[in-house]
Amino acid sequence: MSFSLATVSYIGATILFILSLGGLSNQETARRGNLYGMVGMALAVLATVFGPQVTGSGYAWIVGAMVIGGGAGLYAARTVQMTQMPELVAFMHSMVGLAAMLVGFATFIDPNAAAGYTGAAKTIHELEIYIGVFIGAVTLSGSVVAFGKLSGRIGGSPVLLPGRHWLNLAGLLAVVWFGRAFINAHGIDEAMVPMVVMTAIALLFGVHMVMAIGGADMPVVVSMLNSYSGWAAAATGFMLSNDLLIVVGALVGSSGAILSYIMCNAMNRSFISVIAGGFGTTAAAPKAAGGSQEPQGEVTPVSALETAELLREAKNVIIVPGYGMAVAQAQHTVFEITKLLREKGVNVRFGIHPVAGRMPGHMNVLLAEAKVPYDIVFEMEELNDDFGDTDVAMVIGANDIVNPAAQEDPSSPIAGMPVLEVWKAKTSIVMKRSMASGYAGVDNPLFYKENNRMLFGDAKKMLDELLGALKS
Repeated sequence: MSFSLATVSYIGATILFILSLGGLSNQETARRGNLYGMVGMALAVLATVFGPQVTGSGYAWIVGAMVIGGGAGLYAARTVQMTQMPELVAFMHSMVGLAAMLVGFATFIDPNAAAGYTGAAKTIHELEIYIGVFIGAVTLSGSVVAFGKLSGRIGGSPVLLPGRHWLNLAGLLAVVWFGRAFINAHGIDEAMVPMVVMTAIALLFGVHMVMAIGGADMPVVVSMLNSYSGWAAAATGFMLSNDLLIVVGALVGSSGAILSYIMCNAMNRSFISVIAGGFGTTAAAPKAAGGSQEPQGEVTPVSALETAELLREAKNVIIVPGYGMAVAQAQHTVFEITKLLREKGVNVRFGIHPVAGRMPGHMNVLLAEAKVPYDIVFEMEELNDDFGDTDVAMVIGANDIVNPAAQEDPSSPIAGMPVLEVWKAKTSIVMKRSMASGYAGVDNPLFYKENNRMLFGDAKKMLDELLGALKS
């Protein structure tokens, strides 16, 4: 394949990737967006493999790598459960970071890669390598820690070291200082020391940054790491002089940054405060003077049979899914209940909070998998005003996103965070295993409200009982 044909193929792939992002912005067109992305990636890979830069024995290495990588991807696609998707995404981000690191080191030690670079061009090329390895290392270690937190291997509580902000600043200053030494080094051997030291600092920086972020902010962290992986890919493109990698990396990096910003707004948090960490402790924050005390009142339990009676008598029902539904794999039963209620003339809708679950769009994916119609799935801002006219609001495994303390308790760690106002419904029903606090570690006064009922037990078991009661 000639250089011109490869360039045209890259342009076509870029257009397909842009169309893919556009398609993924809407549930109805998401399948088409995925198809555009797959075709674009296939075109990009073929143009690279058969392009002018690959010759001779390079094909054997590429085919071997594609077989191994494709096999691992196929295995993951077949075995990973929907509840494991957040940690899978974090793992994939770590692979992008690792690739950027390896490409950076390979480009750094390859004498042919620097051929033709002199003066300012040589300095810019070395900066591309240095920055690319730094971004890749931060993405790698940060994503590994995020994987551990999302999979439960690492606790969700933030690890806040004394003077952590000063530690981060010192690390960044050290990276800049070693960058100067790297640029001024004479030869690969002399430059290797600052390169390795910088990589070690970047790895520690990624670990420290994500460890300091609490469980409640993990959806934002996943989105943030997605952005980092895009910039790592763009940096790799600069190192390899590959225009497609630069464009695609910039697309992923910018879209991830925009999504992170949107999610931060949904939590009434600034991006800087998320990076600074500290939100999502296992213990509630101390109450400020004059603030409300711990939730007071009695919990009113309800049975599946009583819940069925409430749903039968309802005209308007809003279902709020959360991570508990995902863990119990209860989305298919939820769809069966929804279908049965709609056949009886009940207006059933779903309310989705932007940070429900452990990753952006987690609940939307689960509901789509269960064949829930797209036109009854609404975002928080589209549905919040309707709770006052709702007969039953049923919360399935959600906690923080329906916590009235966000509006009623100025001293709460989630004060000001937009939430789904389920307590305004005539009756709210919360399905939980126990009275434990949510991922943010914040008590929920919703449980004690007079119009709230608690349906305790495994979500799948309780929903199966509820479905049976509705059918009878």
